[in-house]
Amino acid sequence: MKHTSDSTPQRGEPIPEHFFRLISDFTYDWESWLSCDGEVLWVNQAVARFTGYTPEECLTMDDYPIPLVAPEDRSRIARCVDEGSGGSTANNVEFRALHRDGSQCWCAVSWQPMIDASGQSLGFRASVRDISEKKQMREQLYLHNEHLEQLVQERTVRIANLEQHRLKMEKLAALGELAAGVAHEINNPLAGIRNAFALFKRNLPKQAKHYDKLELIDNEIERISGITHQMYQLYRPSQQRASTFSLKQAIDEAITLALPMSRKAKVKVVASFGSNDAGRLANPSQDVTQQTAGAASDNPTVVLREGELKQVLLNLIHNAIQASEAGDQVEVAARTDEKHAFITVTDHGHGIATHVIGKIFDPFFSTKTETVGQGMGLGLSVTRGIIEAMEGTIEVASEPNVGTEFVVRLPRRLEGDCR
Repeated sequence: MKHTSDSTPQRGEPIPEHFFRLISDFTYDWESWLSCDGEVLWVNQAVARFTGYTPEECLTMDDYPIPLVAPEDRSRIARCVDEGSGGSTANNVEFRALHRDGSQCWCAVSWQPMIDASGQSLGFRASVRDISEKKQMREQLYLHNEHLEQLVQERTVRIANLEQHRLKMEKLAALGELAAGVAHEINNPLAGIRNAFALFKRNLPKQAKHYDKLELIDNEIERISGITHQMYQLYRPSQQRASTFSLKQAIDEAITLALPMSRKAKVKVVASFGSNDAGRLANPSQDVTQQTAGAASDNPTVVLREGELKQVLLNLIHNAIQASEAGDQVEVAARTDEKHAFITVTDHGHGIATHVIGKIFDPFFSTKTETVGQGMGLGLSVTRGIIEAMEGTIEVASEPNVGTEFVVRLPRRLEGDCR
């Protein structure tokens, strides 16, 4: 059956020339045919989708296709036209096409020479594809790779810091064991010195020359004993086991033990229980604030190391008294929820300077060095060590000339350490 000029050709039959024109016009890519001199001979309908211009407008355009290219890329495309006119071949040269509405899209152009059956050059064919999505994905991939590289660098630095921290902790642990051993060994001869000195002092008449210096010696021996005891507590592992006891009773007993110091300093120590007041100064983390919202009890029980908790309380109360002026008041507040116990110790003293508050838990750092016999800087180190050993935390907030507040958070029950 013969076909007409408008019918679809059958397989094996010659294809009329106008069908090739239809194929070119309905090609998705932007196709152009340029002469050996670089003049446009033909443009398909896809140019309108890329640029907003019709093929007819392109055929009458001066210096096609340069006006359809973003200004930043025109010199590159002009070189491509020159190379195509010279018979070269290239693939995927990227540029930005300029739409008549001012928008741009990323494209890639490829070209190759066209030669007839006799070998005569007919110019070259240029094909332009839209690569906007590919370009966007490439940029996203680049940003993602940059982000990954940054993460790798950050993790590498963090690993290096953790390794340095581990080595430092190993050295500190070794030094701690040495310090605890030395402190333990010093206590034995120190006890002999104290006993011998007591006998010597007891049999020496008060009229003896420099008898008044004996009290100073006795105080300094006691001071050395206190330092070695704190060093031993700072570095030794806990020997106590957790037990069930009343938090209110533990606080009351700690306040009673601090009574001689509070009376001498004329500072009143008061306690409150079951309050959800977060304190005047401290601003606990959101996690702490949420956990304190549970029902409170006036006399809660906890399962902790009672002796160590009393030592923590006594250390904090002593510090608060020492920071207070005569007539001031120290408040000890306790509250609990289902999982945690919170203890706040607040004074109205001179406060802690901002530039040193980050160091107060460091061993042998003290803000009380101006007072003879105080300020060895081990009390808060021991306190934090005890709290952390009981899986707790301690936070501090202070304002100069307003006061200082310590907030201790502990688990209600210390698992795996009970009796």
